[in-house]
Amino acid sequence: MKHLLFASLVVMLVSSGCSEYNKVLKSSDIEYKYEKAVEYFEDEKYYNALPIFEELIGLTRGTQRAEKVYYYHAQSNYYIRDYYLANYYLTNFTKNFAYSPLAEECQFLAAMCSFNLSPEYSLDQTDTKVAINEMQLFLDKYPQTALRDSCNNMIRGLNSKLELKSYEKAQLYEKTQYYKSAVIALENAIQDYPTSPYKEEMYFLMVRASYKFAERSVDEVKLERFNDCIEHYYKFVASYPESDKLKTAEFYFEESRKEIDRLNEKL
Repeated sequence: MKHLLFASLVVMLVSSGCSEYNKVLKSSDIEYKYEKAVEYFEDEKYYNALPIFEELIGLTRGTQRAEKVYYYHAQSNYYIRDYYLANYYLTNFTKNFAYSPLAEECQFLAAMCSFNLSPEYSLDQTDTKVAINEMQLFLDKYPQTALRDSCNNMIRGLNSKLELKSYEKAQLYEKTQYYKSAVIALENAIQDYPTSPYKEEMYFLMVRASYKFAERSVDEVKLERFNDCIEHYYKFVASYPESDKLKTAEFYFEESRKEIDRLNEKL
């Protein structure tokens, strides 16, 4: 019997809540709708607040309420983790209310949307690049922000994804025997990320990939390509004279020299 009473009470409460929410939705009182939407928002009932704020955007356009309504609407999208829509509305807020004291927060959260959309490094990194650009835009616009250190840390983390993605892409080219593509990808990665923790490995891979590329070439172009291998070897040795991969690199160097001597004898 007690269970039946409890169940009935729950149904009554839920029904009461639904009835109240429907009353808010149907109300033509803008002030009442705004107060209830803010109440839902502050209670973290973002799915309840969102459609009310969405309606209020049109009802309050051009009034003093417009700024706060748009702010809550953008924030609600952020808190339900609809990051694409949240980014759109937060960015629009910074354009429509550029001098608002809330603009800095919205600009930061817009960048955070892209940060949250950044996927694992193995996937397409378009959103990662967007996040870096938006974080940097925020720092450029608000150079004195208290969030500077947090933004810089996030930018470093995002760049680390791009570094690893670039490195593994080059590795894949080498493993699948696309040696020319591997060398180009490695050169680009080193240029783009000069302080990468994978730099030593990338220099070594350039030696190996360039040797294998030359080895599989026809004689007419081998001389040039073995010379490229030697050039990559010298760069590797100059940068990492104590590398544990030095002996292996020396093998490719010596073999390249032998091939160059052989080819020169044929000329």
